[in-house]
Amino acid sequence: MPTECSAEQFDFGLVGRREVVGSFDGGAITSDAGGLLLGKTDRVIGLVDRLAACFTDYRKVELIEHQVATLVGQRVFGIALGYEDLNDHDELRRDPVMAVLAGKLEAGRAN
Repeated sequence: MPTECSAEQFDFGLVGRREVVGSFDGGAITSDAGGLLLGKTDRVIGLVDRLAACFTDYRKVELIEHQVATLVGQRVFGIALGYEDLNDHDELRRDPVMAVLAGKLEAGRAN
């Protein structure tokens, strides 16, 4: 029996100035969209910030590109999304979902 789906697109709201939608047209696809829920949960409970507060950052301030919380978040979200061995993180720097989770929306902009 065929299903009767009427929604062509699902609206998940805005992330920054970008609209997040789910559709079935085969556009940009990710299997890590559950990370968006994880990121929202983290913003509510502050897990990454609390973990980052456990570290003392001895780096020179003028040379810092990424804050400790961003680095901790990359590791936490990477583990949660199945990238626990770090060999995928060089490619994940271009992943729009990881950019949203890191709070760096511009990092996910397609070239």
